[in-house]
Amino acid sequence: MRLNELEQCVEQAECVYSAADISAALAEQASKINSRLDSLSDLSEPAVFLPVMNGGLIYAGQLLPLISKPVVVDYIHATRYRNTTRGFELEWKVYPQTDLSGRLVVVLDDILDEGHTLDAIVKYCQQQGAASVLSAVLVTKQHDRRDNDITADFSALDVPDRYVFGYGMDYKGQLRNLNGIYSI
Repeated sequence: MRLNELEQCVEQAECVYSAADISAALAEQASKINSRLDSLSDLSEPAVFLPVMNGGLIYAGQLLPLISKPVVVDYIHATRYRNTTRGFELEWKVYPQTDLSGRLVVVLDDILDEGHTLDAIVKYCQQQGAASVLSAVLVTKQHDRRDNDITADFSALDVPDRYVFGYGMDYKGQLRNLNGIYSI
């Protein structure tokens, strides 16, 4: 998209959450994750945190400094959207380099929408022998199209059933860098 088209998109969009709203929600979410990690006294190795690229990059970059325990950070890249506004079959691009067997894995993703990507990544981690897999998302989209069995263990914010972008989430591969969450 051309720069003027992107600027016009942002001008016409509604700001759903400001940077301050997101920061407050992430602080609360990190507190809950820290409490969960503190309660797991049987951990002999640091948890492996897996941001899901590309959407989870900004979210993970803001959340990880708020985690109080030592962690290992790797990443996974799986996508259904391929710079469009609708999903296709899941495409696996990069698998984690860290051995997940016997480890607590925390998957970090930008959005829980229908849940296909998050569900597949959690199952992949389990197949790799992870002792336990938790999931954390920046936003959960509110609708009834998601299978009731697909949930995130930690969700910072809820968003309406509209197309959302910014703070890691893209609009046709663009606008991930917006310091807020917008909808059209």
